[in-house]
Amino acid sequence: MPLLRTVGGPRRRRWIIAVAVLVLAAAGVGAGLGLRLSGGPPGPLPASLGVTENRIVPASVLDIPLVDQGGQTMPLSAFRGKVVVLASFLTSCQETCPITTGAYLEMQRALDAAGVSNKVVLIEASVDPGRDVPERLAAYSGMAGTSWPLLTASAGELEQLWKFFGIYFQPVSEGNPPGIDWQTGQPYTYDVNHSDGFILLDRNLHERFVTGAAPNTGGKLPANLKRLLSDEGRHDLADPGQGAWNVADGLQGVGWLLGRTIPSAPSAG
Repeated sequence: MPLLRTVGGPRRRRWIIAVAVLVLAAAGVGAGLGLRLSGGPPGPLPASLGVTENRIVPASVLDIPLVDQGGQTMPLSAFRGKVVVLASFLTSCQETCPITTGAYLEMQRALDAAGVSNKVVLIEASVDPGRDVPERLAAYSGMAGTSWPLLTASAGELEQLWKFFGIYFQPVSEGNPPGIDWQTGQPYTYDVNHSDGFILLDRNLHERFVTGAAPNTGGKLPANLKRLLSDEGRHDLADPGQGAWNVADGLQGVGWLLGRTIPSAPSAG
């Protein structure tokens, strides 16, 4: 749940690439990344935010039998033909995940308003197989007001999924005093540290962009999600730190892959 801006293992490859791109950009070689031609569609996201690539995702990953909040099997291969915005989360998160959900809510409104919601799917996939069963995902969806797939799987299947994408996650001890579960009213017994950010897949389900940045909603969050935040989470909401991604960034990435601009929509309420 706490943001891990520096992660090892599978993610190390990406941060080495990111540092290399930043060095090139500083030297003027990559100065055009993330820029948009006047009157044209948006370009890729800047190297300062993450890594642009064109990486084939193998069938062994695309066909992992993920399960949604309705109990339906929904592998990533089911979304071929759509742009996918994939983020890791857990329903018991008290720091960054509720903010990611809030950013997704704003993105979904913009996609709906632009008439492209049938071409894009937002996905939050769990890093907590022990608690995030479909029934709990459904309860989270109802509480948070989400309309996109919330996916889970067995521990081994989630490990396989996130290892490919370079997402770190690790169960850790719960804080003291422990947080209180929004669904059961009981104290949490453990937490999960994990990478932040999101992954963009194009309509062929190739991985095109990845960032490990924290979400930035400008300090705004629906009350039902804000109630989930710990003190650390409220600090993250108010001050996500340098290099955080915002809704406009997410929409730029989607628009880049769709070949059209997607304006932000007015915030609800």
